[in-house]
Amino acid sequence: MLRSAPLAPPAMHAPDGFFSVWLSIVGWVIAAALIALALRNTRDQLGERQVPLMGIMAAAIFAGQMLNFTIPGGTSGHLIGGALAAVMLGPWAGLLVMTAVVAVQALLFQDGGLLVMGLNIINMGVITAFVGYFVYRLVRKIVPGRAGLLVGAAAGAWLSLVVTAAFAAVELALSGTSPLRFALPAMVGVHALIGVGEALLTVFALGFILAARPDLVTGEEAPGQRSAGWVTVGLVLALAITLLAPLASPYSDGMERVAEVFAEPGAVEGRPVGFAVPSEPQFFGEFRDAPYEILPDYTVPFLGDGDLSTIVAGMIGVLIVFGVALGVARLTRRGERARP
Repeated sequence: MLRSAPLAPPAMHAPDGFFSVWLSIVGWVIAAALIALALRNTRDQLGERQVPLMGIMAAAIFAGQMLNFTIPGGTSGHLIGGALAAVMLGPWAGLLVMTAVVAVQALLFQDGGLLVMGLNIINMGVITAFVGYFVYRLVRKIVPGRAGLLVGAAAGAWLSLVVTAAFAAVELALSGTSPLRFALPAMVGVHALIGVGEALLTVFALGFILAARPDLVTGEEAPGQRSAGWVTVGLVLALAITLLAPLASPYSDGMERVAEVFAEPGAVEGRPVGFAVPSEPQFFGEFRDAPYEILPDYTVPFLGDGDLSTIVAGMIGVLIVFGVALGVARLTRRGERARP
């Protein structure tokens, strides 16, 4: 019989204890190598617009991840954003954007474990960015024009989430957390539904950007457009999104739902493998996020755990993620200029 855990992981933000220590260490090594490669590969790709765009994308994705939406079966999901970042910036810069988001969420908001952060970066950053971008480019070769851009982004966003869920299921199996025959259909099934929301949100975001500043997507020059103007507007919009955080779905999301229902064979006796709700919550085991608290669960401690606290914490996070991603972009571009 499995033990109940005091805290459940949100979506793909796995806490420490969810994956084995050895796999978490391997995840850190792989993630660190890929981040270093991303820093090197983006040196030649970041232009005047891409530098602030990295900050805006990170801020918008952070804010978007605070808004869980309900899906059938009594569960919920939220934007991951890796495919969106890759479409806007390319997969390597998209990986850096997602790394900034995941790192700030874990370090500041205790959203995801520290030991497993490498695996979280791989799952939410590497896989979503590269799978999403590959599918996007493939569709664009088949479907021309704006339709191809939007269809490709939608297909890439959906498939990136499904592939990420499959990888997470394999990681759970390798960790001895759950048999692959249970974890794989559970994770893929849940996230195939969440992926529909991911695709719709990605298309909505791209449609909005195409209507307001198509040059940011197409890469074409826009005479007379000042960088500071759209950066300010983008940051204000990201801050405004956090005002909707109190309206987020109250249901368990993605991986949490899988943990509750698919704990182990026989844990939910007499119930089918699906979205069945067990009589008592069942989890893969005990797990936890960071062993300290700064802005836990997206709240400001001295403001309590009400709506205002969530909104203020979200705005703080938006500004910090924006600053981190912008700083990384500027340092990377400065490194390119300094090369002989």
